[in-house]
Amino acid sequence: MSTDQPTSADQPAGPARAPADDDYRGAGLQFPAGFVLGSATASYQVEGAAHEDGRGPSIWDTFSHTPGNVWNGDTGDVADDHYHRLDEDLDLMADLGLHAYRFSIAWPRIQPTGRGPANPAGLAFYSRLVDGLLERGIRPIATLYHWDLPQALEDEGGWTNRATAEAFAEYARLVGTELGDRVATWTTLNEPWCSAYLGYGSGAHAPGRTDPLAALTAVHHLNLAHGLAVQALRSVVTNDPDFSITLNLHVLRGEGEGAEEAVRQIDGIANRVFLQPLLEGGYPDDVLADTATITDWSFVRDGDAEIIRQPLDVLGVNYYSTTKVRLWDGVSPRQNADGHKDVGGSPWPGADRIEFLPQPGPHTDMGWNIEPAGLEELLVSLSRTHPELPLMVTENGAAFPDEVVADPSRPTGTAVHDDLRVDYLRRHVTACHRAVERGVDLRGYLVWSLLDNFEWGYGYAKRFGIVRVDYDTLERIPKDSAFWFAELARTGRIPE
Repeated sequence: MSTDQPTSADQPAGPARAPADDDYRGAGLQFPAGFVLGSATASYQVEGAAHEDGRGPSIWDTFSHTPGNVWNGDTGDVADDHYHRLDEDLDLMADLGLHAYRFSIAWPRIQPTGRGPANPAGLAFYSRLVDGLLERGIRPIATLYHWDLPQALEDEGGWTNRATAEAFAEYARLVGTELGDRVATWTTLNEPWCSAYLGYGSGAHAPGRTDPLAALTAVHHLNLAHGLAVQALRSVVTNDPDFSITLNLHVLRGEGEGAEEAVRQIDGIANRVFLQPLLEGGYPDDVLADTATITDWSFVRDGDAEIIRQPLDVLGVNYYSTTKVRLWDGVSPRQNADGHKDVGGSPWPGADRIEFLPQPGPHTDMGWNIEPAGLEELLVSLSRTHPELPLMVTENGAAFPDEVVADPSRPTGTAVHDDLRVDYLRRHVTACHRAVERGVDLRGYLVWSLLDNFEWGYGYAKRFGIVRVDYDTLERIPKDSAFWFAELARTGRIPE
C-alpha cells in the first residue's frame, strides 16, 4: 500500500507519501460537518462477567487461562467490568461528547456454544447498550466479531472449518433480528488478519496454533463469514444501516536490493488477500503462487467469490504504525521486527524470504513506530484504488506508561497528564484532516480506546485508553487525552 499510484481527474492529487520532515502537529483545522468522532472497545477486553448470565467460554478464555500465554497470567474474567458498569460508562461517553461508539458483541454471550437459539440475557445486555447510546445521542457501531470465538466451535476446527463461517451467518441473523432496527453501522469482522495469522499461524493470539495451512484456510473462511453475515443481516434488519468490515492494512516500507519484491509479497499476504476478494472478487494470482507449497487453496469452492464480494457502505481502517521489509540474504540472522509478539510461529505463511526490520523512533510502549504520514498515505492510496468506497478510521491510538498524580481540581482528585498520547492523537487526526483535504471520502475517526483494558497477550501491562482504569478499584479517571478529544468532538476542530 506504500507505493504511489497514478492519479486521474477524479482522484486525490499529489504523491501518496508526505515529506519525511513533516511533523503533522496541526491545530485549528476544521473537519467538515458530519465527520464522526468517537471511540472503540472490544467485548473480551472490557466486559468481564465471563461466567455470568449464560455466557459460554471463548477461545480467549481458554487461551488466557493457559499458563504462559499472557503476561502476568492476566485474563479477561473481570477486565474493566463494563458489563456491570454499563450506565457509568455510557454517561462517561456522553460527558466526552462522543458522536459514536464502536463496540463488539461477544458471540459466546449470544450463543454459548456458537450454535442454537439466542441467549436472552446476552441479547438483553446489548439491547440495553444500544438503547443507552441512542438515548445519549451516540451512534451505535456494532462489530459482530472481535476475536472471541466460542470455544465449542474451535473444538470443531474453528476458522479452519467451513462450518464456522456458516454458524457465523446464523449468529449474525440472530443479532440482526434483535438489534436491526437501531444499529447505525454493522461491522462483520475486526482485523481478520489477526484472527487468521496471529491465531493460527504465529500462535501469539487465541487459539494459539502455529500451522501455516490452518492460517490460510482461516483467511478464506473469515472472508466467507463476512459475506454470509452481510447477506444474513440484510435479510433481517429493518432500518437503513451501513455495512462494513474493518481491516488492519499494512503500510509497507521496502529496503535494500529487491525492496519492491519484498513489498509485493507482504502486501499480497497482508492486504490484497483481503481487499481483492472483498472488493473485486477472487484471490490474487501472485498470493496463490507464493503459498503454493503450503496449499492449493482447494478449500475455496465455486460460488464463494460471489458470496464474499458484498457491496460495502464503508471500509473500516485500523492503523497504528508502518512495517519495514527486505529480502533476506539467507545467511545473516533473520530479523523479525514485525511489531507482533513472537512466540515461535510465523504470521507470514509463504514469506520465508522476507525479513522485518526495526524502524527508527519515536515508539509507543508497544514498540511500534509513530508515523502519522503512514495513515495519510494509506487513506489516500485506498481512495485512489477504490474511489467509490467511503472510509472510516475505526482504530488509532497509542499505549504509553501513564502516571497518576494528585489534582484536586479534577472530579476524581487525580489526573493523568498523558502528553505523549495527546501528541500522538493530534498528529494522526491531522493526517486524517489532510486526507480529507486531498479528496478522500473519510467519514470519521474512532480513537482506540475509550478505556484501558486487557491488551490480549500483553494482559494489563499496556494502556491504550483515553480513560484510565484502576484495575484494583475499577475507578475511571479521564486522562488529559480524554479532555483533548472531548474538545475535538465538541467543535470538530483540532484543539490549539
